[in-house]
Order: sequence, then structure tokens, then C-alpha cells
Amino acid sequence: MIDAGVLNGRKLTSYPSLQKDIENAGGNWVNEEVVVDEGFTTSRTPDDLDAFNAKLVEEVKEGKHEEQHA
Repeated sequence: MIDAGVLNGRKLTSYPSLQKDIENAGGNWVNEEVVVDEGFTTSRTPDDLDAFNAKLVEEVKEGKHEEQHA
């Protein structure tokens, strides 16, 4: 995602070791279990997989967000 240039202005989470890379790519990194930014869903580690899966199902049920990017 960093190399694809899609993080600018987005709030997301990841492994803490990627924080600076994400911020340098314009993303807003936070240390949370799961983060959703206009349908763009991220989590930190495999330990967060249950929460990530639950949120992903919720997001799919909601459909496209008004301000959602491609």
C-alpha cells in the first residue's frame, strides 16, 4: 500500500514497525486493533484477526461508503 501511494490522508493501523513508513507515505498511523477509514479496513497483527474479520463482515454488509475511494 505504501508503494501504491494509496495511504495519503488515510487513518490506518499495522505492525508498529511500519508506523514511520506509513506516516512518511502520508498515512495517519494509530495503534488500534482494527481501523476503518471509509471502508478501508486494517489491523495490526494476526492476534487481531478475529476483530478484523468481524469488522470486515460489518463493512461488507454496510456497502460502499459515501466518500469511499476505489
